[in-house]
Amino acid sequence: MMSLMKPDMQMDESFYKIEDIRQLTGNAFSIKLPKARFAFKAGQHISLGIVGGNQSREYSIYSGENDPNLEVLIKEVQNGYFTPQLRRLKVGRVLEIHGPFGKFGMEPELAAHGKFVFIASGTGIAPFRSIIRTYPTIDYTIIHGVRYSEEAYDRDQYDSKRYKLCTSRENKGDYYGRLTGYLKSCTFAPETHFDLCGNSDMIFDALEILKDKGFDRDQIHCEVYF
Repeated sequence: MMSLMKPDMQMDESFYKIEDIRQLTGNAFSIKLPKARFAFKAGQHISLGIVGGNQSREYSIYSGENDPNLEVLIKEVQNGYFTPQLRRLKVGRVLEIHGPFGKFGMEPELAAHGKFVFIASGTGIAPFRSIIRTYPTIDYTIIHGVRYSEEAYDRDQYDSKRYKLCTSRENKGDYYGRLTGYLKSCTFAPETHFDLCGNSDMIFDALEILKDKGFDRDQIHCEVYF
């Protein structure tokens, strides 16, 4: 494979070779990169670009703080420009990484003593996997909304009693319908903290539902995928 790096280009902390690609569904995959000295807090995101290209996108970090690799979760956008390029990459290609960015996440003290509900649509589950892998004893429930059950990425890595799958296109999850419909039927302890990540429509609807249930805005944290 011909390298896209110029002969005088020196590898630095911004450039990482792909070490592994995991195919999760027909159009979703994860990319594993060497972690090296890349320090981040669970819940943060990075900017990812292909060396030699002129485009980059932001992706939530999918791996835990103590995992040996830096991993991101990607879903190919049909007729998109950037994600099909990522889909065609092979192990050994070089990506340019910047970050980490964002304040979405939590402090270790809160993770140790708080009660959390993680609400995600699609690949919005990425930061929650990072948090759970970083804090394996955290008291959490995941409500994950997808179209089809195959989009329950790495479902077997979560406590089955704490993971609720909502499928809108087939009756193969824990709830048939949008996750907001399931959310309306739920009862939560008053001290619960809510973290939401996914498309803007889901987040806006979920915020209204939680508000109607009496939860204060300072108990709710959001990361919007556009």
